[in-house]
Amino acid sequence: MNTNKKIAVIGGTGKSGKFLVKELVKSGFQIKMLVRNPDRAPASNPQIEVVLGDVLNQTVVNKLLEDCEAVISALGWGVPPSKNTISSEGTGNVLQQMKLHQIKRYVVVTGINVDAQGDKKGATTKAATEWMYANYPDSTIDRQFEYKLLKESQVDWTLVRLPLIVMDEENKPINVSLEDCLGDQISATSLAHFLIDQLSDRRFIKQAPFIANQ
Repeated sequence: MNTNKKIAVIGGTGKSGKFLVKELVKSGFQIKMLVRNPDRAPASNPQIEVVLGDVLNQTVVNKLLEDCEAVISALGWGVPPSKNTISSEGTGNVLQQMKLHQIKRYVVVTGINVDAQGDKKGATTKAATEWMYANYPDSTIDRQFEYKLLKESQVDWTLVRLPLIVMDEENKPINVSLEDCLGDQISATSLAHFLIDQLSDRRFIKQAPFIANQ
């Protein structure tokens, strides 16, 4: 991946998203960053171009993706909280605009509650999935629908499934599995490095790997 090319980042003002943006900058990438709340925009940086607006707005997403080579989404509910269908609606908008701009690579963060083809979830991961369905049914169903949209798309997607994210500056070793989550937490820095690696690593294209610290 040519670091002179721009990477569109969604969710970059969130807790883990800030780590992603920091590591992208350190790696020399140019970034176009979607910011819903102007008060949460990053400090001025020649490597970061801020696009104000919401991922639910097609016009805004079109502007965000212009001149970009890939998209990384660490989208969460945000502050204030977004609607429960933001994952699927946001990804739907991104997929439409990726086709328009002929962008192929899309890396998306989600939770371990999403079920994917080939899963062999253990007791802990199954329990976490059931807990999410019991306590956050609408958003959990929406995350599953997001996976369906990705599977049906023509882009080179990777859906990264995560346990608890810890705001840690250390890039710790990780376990990666296509079957089960092999740990109960992931460092935000480890996550950022894994996401950036996916910009050039093709091992997990059209796959939904679990990652967790060892």
